[in-house]
This record gives sequence, structure tokens and C-alpha cells, in this order.
Amino acid sequence: MSDHPNHHRRQLLIGTLLTPLMPLAKAATPTPSATEGPFYPTQRMRFRDVDNDLVRLDSAARIAGGEAVRIAGQVLDRDGQPIESAVVEIWQCDVNGRYLHTADTGGKPRDDAFQGFGRDVTDADGRFRFRTIKPVPYPGRTPHIHVKVWVGQRERLTTQWYLPDHPDNQGDFLYQRLSMEQREAVSLVFDASAEPLAEIQLVV
Repeated sequence: MSDHPNHHRRQLLIGTLLTPLMPLAKAATPTPSATEGPFYPTQRMRFRDVDNDLVRLDSAARIAGGEAVRIAGQVLDRDGQPIESAVVEIWQCDVNGRYLHTADTGGKPRDDAFQGFGRDVTDADGRFRFRTIKPVPYPGRTPHIHVKVWVGQRERLTTQWYLPDHPDNQGDFLYQRLSMEQREAVSLVFDASAEPLAEIQLVV
């Protein structure tokens, strides 16, 4: 009796074993969420200039006060895949501790050259970029930048970024709620370039 059927099965099995396995998508840990806070600027409060450069405002003759920095990041889904066309928004106080919000009326005068709120849209690799100022403290809070991610019309994440080694973190009630792993996920670690750069991921 011919052994062709068995020979064929052996060849098929060997071929299957030698075929590289398709890589599985690596699950990504979701970025910890955080409160939006009281100073998210509504559309009417924002400047017409709402691009990803908060340091230079179209209507201002000078650049914003503070230390200019760059933030580059990527938006991923929970399977670790990049999300294209997500809208990433950031807002923060200016160098004087003032927000672009009508409810923030105290303290020093607002820096009218600081955009206060900006947005960027992710590319095909899920990447976004911002130019802003290194966050500064104000009474009751450690330095931070607020972040919101929209995918289509759905808000997928609201969180806050921190400076990992700032001494005020020890007394910040929101920062202290985070585990060590969560703190790492929302920490801005800037390099030593002339205009420092931090890279970060947002997993939604």
C-alpha cells in the first residue's frame, strides 16, 4: 500500500512547525484617569489659536513666559495598537499659576502670551506633539498638565501629567493616590536638550 498520504501529512506537519507564528498584539496597561479639575476651558473661553504650540500665540507679540518644552507621544488602544485621528487636548496654568478660565480670578495677572489650551490630532502611527511650558505649581497643587483624549465624538481618557521628582508631589492629594506604576505612566521625563523633550504614551 502506498505511503503517499502519510508522507504528505508529515510534510504538512513539518511545514507548519517551520512557519513563523504571527506575533500577538501586546496588551497595554490603560493610562490612569484623573479628575478634569475646575479649569477645563470651554470653547468660548479659548483663543482662536488652539494648535499644538502653546508657547507662541498668534495674537501675541512675544512668546509665553516660563521654560519652553516639547512633549511627543503616542495614543494606543488596549491591544497596543496606535489610534489614528484621535484628538489630544492639553491645558495648564501659565508661569504665574493662572488658567485660561473665567473662574480663575486670583493671584498674579495672567500671561496673555500663553495659549493655555491646545490640541493635536494623531497621525497614522498614533503620534502627537506639543510645545508648551514646563508646568509650575500653584497653591494647593503640584506642577501638572491636564490631558484629554477624544476618539471620534467619544471622550476616552482624562488624566494629568506630572514631573516625577518635584518636591511638591509629596503633598499633592491626587498624585499620592497613584501607585508607583501609575506614577510612571503619567510622568514627564525631560531630556537635557536646549528645548527639553519628554516622550509619553496614552493608552485608552
